[in-house]
Amino acid sequence: MAAYTLPEGFTDFDMFTFGTALLVGGVLGFFLNAISIVSFLSVKEMRNPSNFFVFNLALADISLNVNGLIAAYASYLRYWPFGQEGCNYHAFQGMIAVLASISFMATIAWDRYHQYCTRQKLFWSTTLTMSGIIWILSIFWAAVPLMGWGVYDFEPMRTCCTLDYTRGDRDYVTYMLALVLLYLLFPAFTMFSCYDSIHKHFKKVHQHRFNTSMPLRVLLMCWGPYVLMCIYACFENVKVVSPKLRMVNIGCIINLVTFENFWAIIGNIYIYFRVSVTPSDVMICYITHTQRLSFMD
Repeated sequence: MAAYTLPEGFTDFDMFTFGTALLVGGVLGFFLNAISIVSFLSVKEMRNPSNFFVFNLALADISLNVNGLIAAYASYLRYWPFGQEGCNYHAFQGMIAVLASISFMATIAWDRYHQYCTRQKLFWSTTLTMSGIIWILSIFWAAVPLMGWGVYDFEPMRTCCTLDYTRGDRDYVTYMLALVLLYLLFPAFTMFSCYDSIHKHFKKVHQHRFNTSMPLRVLLMCWGPYVLMCIYACFENVKVVSPKLRMVNIGCIINLVTFENFWAIIGNIYIYFRVSVTPSDVMICYITHTQRLSFMD
């Protein structure tokens, strides 16, 4: 058996537990996102501009699931086997997935607002353009640390890689604050304003089709604690925070994204059993799928 040195503050049991949590969440999330993707590609009624945003959200989330599975593999090995260059690629790929996922959640909220409140038709040209811009911007902002504005490095357990928030230098602070503004505050404000308008519309017509508060809650549950820690690192020495607590943030993100996927699968299963019945049933299935983060009343 190859020799390895455990990271400071961690035991074999910690490595196994973290790897198992990532494995379970990653496999389940991968499976659920795969069903969302297959649903879009195989069910003709679902291949429309609005659902294309959901399709892209599933692609971003499944990419994050793959990122977590790689970390799970390294956790079982008790070390990172891909070197510093592999660490950079792992963090880069994970950052793209995170930024794209948050962006598409906000975009879906914008689309739902127009679907219910303004009744404006969404065209394929608009959907393709917006999706392309989201992916290009996600790749750009994820590539910035590779060019020197911010740095990617190992998490405390040294089995996965993200933005190095322990530096706390000017590059890190300015890059992190830019990300918080563009990829948390702006999407959260967009989702809040869109779903608040939808909620008011539902009250006006006395027909509540889904829980309008759930998408924003899930966004804040998934990313809020981790972002708070990263913001804390802008002003204080984050190394005083327990390494185990910092790793719990990573595990929670993967498993909360799986929680998001759980609600997607409910809508997808419903589609397969109801999509061919009546036009009204098709519309109900459409809503349950495209409103991924919502409950049906």
